[in-house]
Amino acid sequence: MQQYILRRVLLGALTGVLVSLLIFAILRIAPGDVAMMIAMSQSGGDEVEISDEQLDELREQLGLNVPLPNQYWNWISAWVTGDWGVSLFRQHNVFNEFKRKIWVTLELVVIAQTFAVCLGIPAGIIMALRRDTWIDYTVRVISLAGLSMPSFWTATLLLVAGMYLFDWNPRLQYVSIFDDPIGNLSQFIWPAIMLGYVSAATKSRMMRSTMLEVLRQDYIRTAHAKGLKASVVTFRHALKNAFIPVITVIGITIALSLGGSVIIERIFSLPGMGNFLVEGMNQRDYPVVQSLVLFFSMWVVLINLLVDLTYGWLDPRIRLE
Repeated sequence: MQQYILRRVLLGALTGVLVSLLIFAILRIAPGDVAMMIAMSQSGGDEVEISDEQLDELREQLGLNVPLPNQYWNWISAWVTGDWGVSLFRQHNVFNEFKRKIWVTLELVVIAQTFAVCLGIPAGIIMALRRDTWIDYTVRVISLAGLSMPSFWTATLLLVAGMYLFDWNPRLQYVSIFDDPIGNLSQFIWPAIMLGYVSAATKSRMMRSTMLEVLRQDYIRTAHAKGLKASVVTFRHALKNAFIPVITVIGITIALSLGGSVIIERIFSLPGMGNFLVEGMNQRDYPVVQSLVLFFSMWVVLINLLVDLTYGWLDPRIRLE
């Protein structure tokens, strides 16, 4: 087990290095000069008043005049120690901004995934136990709709339909959960439902498939033949084994929902990492974009590792070595 964990951690570190190199290269070859954009913002958008000497001085202040390998090494070595640099435009410490905004994004992800698990897993079990009935067909259609419609489209449709049909808008002014828990929940519930609907549909479909496969096994028929109650057979014998593949789906959706929150936060004006990342990308803010994208990639690696370790806990027959 220790060798397995060590190997996965090393592979995760290698993945992080490759992702960091990729995003570093993409930002450098992307059209647009960061120094020129900053100089134009300082001069009121008049490009004529900007001299080459001013651009060279600005590049030196930003550290953009050193060779690219040195820029990459300075950034990645500082990122590991928690020094994520300073925003090129707002002059804010990136790591301090990250610590402030990560809680907004995590709250959205936690509420969305709680909704997805509490809705998707029971729906999948019900579909399997009531196979080929009207309940199964109805829930399957709802799940298929969730898989077919992206979250940003349903979120936009919610806002447009609420405004034009019911003269209603969700609360857009952010309020902390510590200041106003009810107001905070009323603001997060709709974006969480929009983000969690797709995840719930995925979980329900996978839960139905794995549950049907387990219910056909010989040991399930033996348990029924011994006179055990249907609820005991379902929840004590079938559910645990059927849940193993679903763990993978849960892990993937948790990892993806952090990235999917970028668009949802933008639509519902939530001051999380999504807005932070989009603004950084629009402004070619290297420290912001590089640091956040690398964090997202390491988040995915960590979730995958936790999912693999959960396999051994659920089913001791699985040997991760």
